[in-house]
Amino acid sequence: MTISSRKAALAAVLLASVAFPAAAEPVFNRIASFPVAANLPVDKDKLSVSSAEIITATDDGNTLIYSDSPLGAIGFIDITDAKAPKAGGALMMGGEPTSVTSSAGKALVAVNTSESKAKPSGRLAIVDVATKKIESTCDLGGQPDSIALNKDKTLGTIAIENERDEDVNDGKIPQMPAGDLVVFQVKNGTVDCGTIKHVALTGVAPEDPEPEFVAFNGLNEIALTLQENNEIVIIDANTAEVKTHFSAGSVDLSGIDTKRDGALKFSGEAKGVLREPDAVKWLDDNRLVVANEGDYQGGSRGFTIFDKTGKLLYESGASFERAVAHIGHYPESRSGSKGVEPEGLEAAMFGDIKYFFLLAERASVVGVYKDTGADPELVQLLPSGISPEGAIAIPARNLLATANEVDLGKDGGTRSHVMIYERSEGEKAYPQIVSAEKDGNPIGFAALSGLAAVPGKPGMLYAVSDSVLGSQPTIYTIDASKKPAVITDALVVKRDGTPAQKLDIEGIAAAADGSFWLASEGYSERLVPHALYNVNAKGDIKAEIALPKELVANEIRYGFEGVAIVGTGDDTMLWMAVQREWSDDEKGFVKLVSYNPKKKEWGAVRYPLDKTESGWVGLSEISVQGDSVYIIERDNLVGHAARLKKLYKVAISELKPAKLGGELPVVKKTEAHDFLGELKSATNGYVLDKLEGFTFDASGKPYAVTDNDGVSDSSGETLFFPVDLTATN
Repeated sequence: MTISSRKAALAAVLLASVAFPAAAEPVFNRIASFPVAANLPVDKDKLSVSSAEIITATDDGNTLIYSDSPLGAIGFIDITDAKAPKAGGALMMGGEPTSVTSSAGKALVAVNTSESKAKPSGRLAIVDVATKKIESTCDLGGQPDSIALNKDKTLGTIAIENERDEDVNDGKIPQMPAGDLVVFQVKNGTVDCGTIKHVALTGVAPEDPEPEFVAFNGLNEIALTLQENNEIVIIDANTAEVKTHFSAGSVDLSGIDTKRDGALKFSGEAKGVLREPDAVKWLDDNRLVVANEGDYQGGSRGFTIFDKTGKLLYESGASFERAVAHIGHYPESRSGSKGVEPEGLEAAMFGDIKYFFLLAERASVVGVYKDTGADPELVQLLPSGISPEGAIAIPARNLLATANEVDLGKDGGTRSHVMIYERSEGEKAYPQIVSAEKDGNPIGFAALSGLAAVPGKPGMLYAVSDSVLGSQPTIYTIDASKKPAVITDALVVKRDGTPAQKLDIEGIAAAADGSFWLASEGYSERLVPHALYNVNAKGDIKAEIALPKELVANEIRYGFEGVAIVGTGDDTMLWMAVQREWSDDEKGFVKLVSYNPKKKEWGAVRYPLDKTESGWVGLSEISVQGDSVYIIERDNLVGHAARLKKLYKVAISELKPAKLGGELPVVKKTEAHDFLGELKSATNGYVLDKLEGFTFDASGKPYAVTDNDGVSDSSGETLFFPVDLTATN
C-alpha cells in the first residue's frame, strides 16, 4: 500500500471526528438491537443456540425475516417501529435454512435437508408471512446456499453448493457430488417447481464448483462466486446459460499484521494471496463488488470491484483492515490467516447515493462505502453484533439491518442479535475512540482495561491493555478533548529492554515524577503472577512487587482490577481493587488492598458488594478524586441481561487498612453514578458487560471506557465517554 493510500484510510476513519451540521450528508447510526433468542419457541430451552444469519425484509419494509440454521427455523421481527423491534416468532423448517428472501408477502427459504455432506439434498420452501405457514416446497436436488430474486421479482436463483466436508482429506476439493445453480420463475411470491432449471458449472470448475453466493443485476444476469475455485461466473437467467467466467485472481498485501503473537504490528506483507470471494453484489449492470473472505486457501482481507468481463476496476488491498485497526476492532487472533475476514455484502441506493456495506465477520463491523463510480469512499464503520453474516437495506425507510450469527448464551455471553441502523442527519455515534498512526502504521489497540490522568494536562489520559495483547503490554496516551477521542501514542512496557511477558495489566496510576504504577491481574494456571509494577516514563519496569504470602495463599484468578495513589511522599499509599472474593473472603465482600512503597507494608479493608440474581458481581476500577476513591462495581452480564454497572465512592478517611490475615474493617460506600442508562443508549446496542476504566483528568473531568476483549467472543465495541456525575440517575 502506498503512503497516500495509508493516509486516505486514516482520514476516512478520523472523518468520524467531524460534527455534521444540519445541511451535511446524513449518516448511519444504530437505533435498535434485537436478541434473536426472543423468538425461541416456548418448547425450546431458553439457552438453545439460535442464530441470525441471512436476513431479508418484506416488500413494505415492516418485517424482517432471517434464517436460523442451528435452530432449524426462520425468525420474524416486527419493525413497524424500527426503534422498538418486536418478536414475531419462529417457524421450524424441517431442516437447516441456509438463506432467505421475500416477495409479495411470501418468504422463499432455501433449506438444507442433507443426510450428510456426501449425500446432499435440499428444498425451496414458500412461506406465507402473514400465517407463518409453509405453503409449498420444491426439491432442489442438492444442498442450497445463497438465494436471490431479480429486480422485478419474477426470476429467482439458488446456489447449490454441496459443500465440502472439512474433516475429509483435510477439507480439500474435489468432493463429489458437484454442485450447480438453479434458476426458476416467480409469480406473486410463489414458485412453480416445474420451471426450475439446473445450470451445470463443471465446464467452469470441472472437478468441484462449490457455488457460494448469487446476485442479479438489472439485465437478469446472475453473478455467482465459486469461492474454493477463486472464480466468478456470469449467467443469463433468461436462458439459464453461462455467459462468461473469470478468475478472481490474487493480490499482494502490505501494512498488515501477519503473526498471531499477542501483538498488533501492521508492518507485514503477504504476496499472491488468493481473493476467494464469498458475497457478491452488483453496483450497476456492469460492475460487481466481491467480499474476499478466502475460506479455503486465500483471504485477501478486503474487497474488489470488477466489471462483468473480469476487468479489475478497484482493489481495496489492506485499506479496509487498517481502517478497522484504527477503531480497535482488529482481531489479533486472526493475524496468521484471514484477518478481519470480509464475508457479507449489501448494496442499495439511498436517495441519490449508492452505498455498499461490507461485513467483516471476525472484526464485527460494517464498512459503509459510497460508490463513486470510480474508487469507492469509506464513509463509516458501524458497530455490529458478533460476526455479522447478512444484511438488508430498506432505502424507502432509510434503514439497514444486519444479522449477527454468534450465540454465546450457553457460555454466559451475549446472544445472537439483529442490529437496525437508520440513515438520518446528525453526528456519527461510533466510534468513540480511534487511534492515530505511528511510524506510518495504525496504533493497534484492544481491551482497554484501566484509565489514569496525565498529571497537569487536562483532557489527556493514559490507558492500558490487558492480557489480550500478551506480548505487547502497552500504555496508551489519549487525547480526550477530541471527538472521537484519539489515541496519540503507545508506550510498550519492557523488561530488560524487550516487551514484558506474563502481564495482565488491569490498572494504571500515574505518579507526579512521570513514572507509573501498574496492577497486573494474575492467572497462575498460565504462570501470570498477581503483582504490582513500577514503570518509568520510558516504559521500563524498575520494580516488580509480588503479593505477600498472606494474600497469595488465598488467590484465585480474579485479582487486581485497578490501582490508585493516595497521599504523597513517605505517606504515599497504593490502593488496589480486587475484582472478586478470594478463598478467605466472606461471600459478598471483596478486598481493597493497600501497599506503602516506602515502608513496603501491605494491608486491606473489606468492601461490600451489591447482590445480583444471576452471574457474579465484582470490582473493575479504582481512582482518586478529592477526599474519595471511586470504584466501578459491575455484574458480568451483557445485553438485555445486564443489571449492575455502577460507580461508588468511598471516603479516604474510611480507608484504614488492617494487617492481612486478621479481621478487616468494612468500608461504607455511596453510589455516585449508574452507568446502565448510558451503556444502553450509547449506540443503541446491547449493554456491554466490561465497563473497566474510570478516572478524572487533571481538571477533574471524569471519563469511562469499556474493555472489548480484543474482539474475542465480543462485538469488539469500545465505548469511551465523559461522565456527568451531576446527572440524575
